[in-house]
Amino acid sequence: MTVTARERLIEAAVEAFAEKGFTATTTRDIASRAGMSPAAVYVHHDTKESLLFTVSMQGHRAALEVIERAADGQPDPQERVRSMVHDFSRWHAENSRVGRIVQYEFDALTPQHRSEVAAVRREIEQRMQQALLAGVDAGVLDVADVSGTARALLSLSIDLLRWFSPHGAQGPDDIADLHADLALRMTRKHR
Repeated sequence: MTVTARERLIEAAVEAFAEKGFTATTTRDIASRAGMSPAAVYVHHDTKESLLFTVSMQGHRAALEVIERAADGQPDPQERVRSMVHDFSRWHAENSRVGRIVQYEFDALTPQHRSEVAAVRREIEQRMQQALLAGVDAGVLDVADVSGTARALLSLSIDLLRWFSPHGAQGPDDIADLHADLALRMTRKHR
């Protein structure tokens, strides 16, 4: 599979932003990592921020797809919530470099780009809210604050970006299993 120049630039931007942060990264850093001249960056992106926006939107859309697949694959409301938290956590662990960038460099985006990314974040939250409401309606979940609980469950996955290491004792599946179990304990209706 041939990697395009645009894809090389995005991969190089991820490496540079993950290592140095957005502010400390220069377009020269990105171009060098991609094996290109600094001018080549501007053939594909008009600014460094537009590269960050591309990385952020790709990351958020991939996370949304993970949530949607997990939700659509489980008719049982409890298993739907469990699967969504599990897969969202595993995705964040497996993609922790991209995840850190899209979560922690959000304020570096222009107001217009922040708005577009925020719209995808709202879609992710809405999918979790829908899953929780389905469980409440079915009488198997006990959730007094659907919006707050959806954010808390999603935060389990997002917060792992602060401490997760691919070289640590716990792998992505271990963390995903733990988070999924915690999600059910937090929301399951106790008889």
